Amino acid sequence: MRIVGIDLGSREVKIALTDMGRIILKKKMSTVSFYRDYCRYEGKIIVDLEKLGLINIDKAVSTGYGRNNTDLSLFEAINEIKAHVYGAIYQSEDKNFILLDIGGQDVKVVKVEKGLATDLDLNDKCAASCGRYLENMTSVLEVELAELAKHHYEPVELNSTCAVFSESELIGKIAEGISLEKLCAGVNYSMYKRLRPLLTKFKGNKLIVSGGVAQNTSIIEYLKADYTEVEVLTDPQFNGAIGCCYYGEKFSS
Repeated sequence: MRIVGIDLGSREVKIALTDMGRIILKKKMSTVSFYRDYCRYEGKIIVDLEKLGLINIDKAVSTGYGRNNTDLSLFEAINEIKAHVYGAIYQSEDKNFILLDIGGQDVKVVKVEKGLATDLDLNDKCAASCGRYLENMTSVLEVELAELAKHHYEPVELNSTCAVFSESELIGKIAEGISLEKLCAGVNYSMYKRLRPLLTKFKGNKLIVSGGVAQNTSIIEYLKADYTEVEVLTDPQFNGAIGCCYYGEKFSS
């Protein structure tokens, strides 16, 4: 059975294709490009699967940012929490963990017990704990995200709780002549500090991290101090799309 899963993010669309439960294709593109180049609207959004290189599809499942935009014609829509939990179960082969998903615009923390989401918390109101914050700070520092992610030693203290004010504070630190390494570490640590209040509400030994920020190795290093085991998913950015495929395989009628 060939199942396609689409995770419609605020900035990127992630697509996964499975065949008999095995991932055979992954692709991503900008959200604007997806809607402009691969969709048309006829009462509902219709995706041109053939144009995407997706043929002989048996089931299609969608999830993502914005309930209205995920209602694609011929797709079964599921909520983001369900998609990300199923993606983490598929990728980790575990059913008991705390899931931390850090996206560009929001953060999700979900407690999973015996394969079921039993508690959750969300932060979609403030950019300071999301991927957008890191992107903004790399612009101020004039470094790539990959370079920022390398540094976690001796972080400079950044106290602003607002993403906008943090930029001004960071510029002040640059003016003081603080090294780039400490500035990068400070940005990473300040984001970790904003994640901790969400995580402390959930008890558990194993933390699974998904989303684009999972690729920031310094934030992962900070998180390791709080959990017995921290696992970064192999395909953290595609977790929602993979979860859609898993749902289609296991639960969809």
